[in-house]
Amino acid sequence: MNLEWSLDELYTSFESQEFKNDMETCLKKIGEITEWARINLEDKANAKDKLEAYITNLNEFYDLFTRLLSYSELVLSVNARSEKALQFVEKLEHSIIELTGPQVVFQKWVSSLENLDEVIGESELLEEHRFFIEEVYANSRYMLSEKEEILAAKMKNTGSGAWSKLQELLTSTLLVDIKVNGEEKRLPLSTIRNMAHEKEAETRKTAYHAELESYKKIEDSSAACLNGIKGEVITMSQMRGYSSPLEKSLIDSRIDEKALQAMLAAIREFLPVFHKYYRKKAELLGHSNGLPFYDLFAPMGSVDMRFTYDEAREFIVKNFRSFSDKLADYADNAFKKRWIDVEPREGKRGGAFCSNLHSIKESRILTNFTGSFNDVTTLAHELGHGYHGECLVKETYLNNNYTMPIAETASIFCETIIKNAALKTASEEETFAILENDLADSGQVIVDIYSRFLFESRVFERRVESSLSVNELKEIMISAQKEAYGDGLDQNCLHPYMWACKPHYYYAEANFYNFPYAFGLLFAKGLYAEYLKRGQAFVEEYDKLLATTGKKNIADVAAMAGIDVHSVDYWRSALKLIEDDIEKFIALK
Repeated sequence: MNLEWSLDELYTSFESQEFKNDMETCLKKIGEITEWARINLEDKANAKDKLEAYITNLNEFYDLFTRLLSYSELVLSVNARSEKALQFVEKLEHSIIELTGPQVVFQKWVSSLENLDEVIGESELLEEHRFFIEEVYANSRYMLSEKEEILAAKMKNTGSGAWSKLQELLTSTLLVDIKVNGEEKRLPLSTIRNMAHEKEAETRKTAYHAELESYKKIEDSSAACLNGIKGEVITMSQMRGYSSPLEKSLIDSRIDEKALQAMLAAIREFLPVFHKYYRKKAELLGHSNGLPFYDLFAPMGSVDMRFTYDEAREFIVKNFRSFSDKLADYADNAFKKRWIDVEPREGKRGGAFCSNLHSIKESRILTNFTGSFNDVTTLAHELGHGYHGECLVKETYLNNNYTMPIAETASIFCETIIKNAALKTASEEETFAILENDLADSGQVIVDIYSRFLFESRVFERRVESSLSVNELKEIMISAQKEAYGDGLDQNCLHPYMWACKPHYYYAEANFYNFPYAFGLLFAKGLYAEYLKRGQAFVEEYDKLLATTGKKNIADVAAMAGIDVHSVDYWRSALKLIEDDIEKFIALK
């Protein structure tokens, strides 16, 4: 069996004539769109025809651009030494900046149309893209002038973009001094952090202390990076007219503050439930003052559920079919047609991801499968992302762009199908291990994410006045962790440098890259609860919901399933599902 994916459906190589022709066409189209906007968007005459032309051109361009970029990024993801792939990724990312000008011109032009609703109603194509057009109109109030927008886009390369790359370089090249089995070693930070999952308790503890000590080498540089990025974000938010960086993140996420506050209120109510889980885990591991940070990911249970890749495939397809044939057939197709790159190898990036390739109506999934049950659920998770793309294949590119809070819906839903299927036939020890692993993940997405939200909120508040020192950043992080984890963790054994190792804080275009994870988990849990109540009658509605995620705000998407994201009770009901699992976990030991 070939366990490497096939990218031939995109391009056979960078040297292929098709790739070369498409690169030439792509770069040419950027110039054509720029010139078209300059000539046609000077007045409001023939507004319907101009709107149709721009949307058609943009859909065609992005299908081509993303095909080229996806191919380059996918090659790079399995071959980090591919100079060609890196060259084309950078070339494409640089070229797209040139579209800033026409996009600003278009946005300003749309905002000038007094009869926009009437114009949209005159065209089937425009009605199909109503949400996109109205979102452009609504966001135009935050646009700067064309020259300012172009300047801002270019300056990011030497501003927040440079700070972000520096932080990535610092963490990816940081070597940690550690004693392993009596031998002094210097290991990459990623290797040390992975030791948090080791079975041996002393290894976890040693790695934790070595990790914290290593940050002293990069703490000043990391703080400079964070201050530089957050300072730029505050400046740009103020210039654009946002009340805060959080408001911008909410608008970009298509979620309103009422929904966010409802979710956060429910999370705060349920924190003691998670604290109970952490205290139980601490007790089982022999700790009396709560769980030390280094044991958050300590594996539990004496069983080791193993799967071959063929067994994983069979298990996933079989249990997906219990939900729907469409989901099972999609997954089977992904296995059969080599859409999955399976095993770890030199030069291949770690972790897992799914890339939905709208231009060819397929997906590609990267995993590092080694046979654990966690690998099986990861594979199901990524297939869920792919299925989300499958439900959107009939939509245009512009109607495919769903936001981060909704992005985890199908993936967590599919993961839940597989975990529940495993629990049906699991022994008591297997049930314990599955539940604990799932609860550890949920704790990260709810409790730790809440601490990160608190941290980022407070950093933004204080960064308005001045840069923050290393000690201030550490103090804010410890305070946030104490508030979120409470007595669930040992208050004398927290992680003051979590701000230095989490890349999410260093994304200038994705601030508060934390609450969307909690939203995604709880929304998916709520949908799964609806499925359990309504059975097969829910399946068709679920597919329709996924198909509209690129052209509705999140409240309207949720309403399709009868969910009110503004209701604290809804979020309580989703968190109650996790509470039930915590009670089962505690009862087992």
